[in-house]
Formats: sequence, structure tokens, C-alpha cells
Amino acid sequence: MAFSSTEWADPEIEYVRADGPDAASWTGLVGVAEAARARLSAWEDFRTEAEEYRELDNESVLVLIRATGRAKTSGLELGQMGSKGAVLFHLRGGKVTRLVSYMDRENALADLGLAPEGGTP
Repeated sequence: MAFSSTEWADPEIEYVRADGPDAASWTGLVGVAEAARARLSAWEDFRTEAEEYRELDNESVLVLIRATGRAKTSGLELGQMGSKGAVLFHLRGGKVTRLVSYMDRENALADLGLAPEGGTP
């Protein structure tokens, strides 16, 4: 999550890591930048690729992602750990007001009451 510009974000944006070993939340542009920097520092060549976009309503979009990278300490490839995640964007006035990141996309689908991949709820 490296950001070269913050024009896309509301100044009081809330960033939430909803699951995983380091679930937490931050508020404001500085908090989002610090959280992203801390998470990315553990990885080499970390990348995310959008696999699917789902417009949930006029103010929220769920993006199903696949992440790749290699842990700096262990050398473990992210793909070996199950790298299908999701990011939920809440939008208002053309800006992201809340961003919720899920390491496991099934957790995102469950939280939103959506059918799991390949099945029904």
C-alpha cells in the first residue's frame, strides 16, 4: 500500500486491518501512511493485483485482491500462505473515507453477508 498522493483520501480517513495477526485501526493520513509503511517493511517485492471489483452500493466498493511478495525474515513466498484478500472502500464526495483491509477474502465476504466464493452463504 504505497501511496504517492493522498488526493484520493479524506483527511480523516479510517484505515482498518480487519483480520490477521496485526488487526488494528488508524485514523488520518499520517496514521494510514505509518500503518502502510510498517506492513510493507516486512516484505520484499510486495504487490497486490485486483481480481474483481464489486460495487456494493453508492458509497462502497469491495475489491478482491491477490497479493504476492516474499517475507524478508523467513523468505516465505506470500502465495504459499494463501494470498487472496479483499479491500473494502467507503467513499463520500469522491474521497475514500474508510478503507478496510482483509488478509482473508472469505472473512470480508462473511462480514458483508455475501456468498463465499463458489458457494452460497
